[in-house]
Amino acid sequence: MVDSASSPLVVGIGGTIGGVSSTERALRIALDAAEREGFRTRMFGGADMARLPLYDPRATQRTADEEAFVDAVRQASAVIIASPGYHGSISGVVKNALDLLEETARDARPYLADMPVGLIATAYGWQATGSTIAALRSIVHALRGWPTPFAAAINTQVTKFDAEGGASDPAVVEQLGLIGRQVARFAPLAAGEVVGM
Repeated sequence: MVDSASSPLVVGIGGTIGGVSSTERALRIALDAAEREGFRTRMFGGADMARLPLYDPRATQRTADEEAFVDAVRQASAVIIASPGYHGSISGVVKNALDLLEETARDARPYLADMPVGLIATAYGWQATGSTIAALRSIVHALRGWPTPFAAAINTQVTKFDAEGGASDPAVVEQLGLIGRQVARFAPLAAGEVVGM
């Protein structure tokens, strides 16, 4: 992780309950690529999302875990979302975390407004990867974010991840790196940090 507190932040959201998953390992590769571009990163994996209660819009108080998640997204310059494909769509824990962003509805920058958002879908087979990416794109649009041009669809029946931050297919590692580089490249544009904006 890049140490400088002044560096822009990329928040990673994704994983599954019950241990480190292929989804989390894929997300970590993408976040590592953003770090190499000079960004700080913070990852909310399956264990973090498991601590988030089911989103209740009428709740008058939020847990410390809910507040930490929302605060991190508020500080972010970009987000990367990774979900396993469950029954043709995103997992419940990822959706619940994204639902919690309703807490930002009245912020000056609500939801994921104007942020580049990288997308990753993993599934045991190809069919669910495409529909999961489509669902993530739809959700990001609803949250006013900008899905990056490239999204990674990973068939975990074919590609295996290891604990050292690699994968059996070098092309998949390159695709995940591209997602990290794209969110890093587009974050300054979203912030208006280019000439003429």
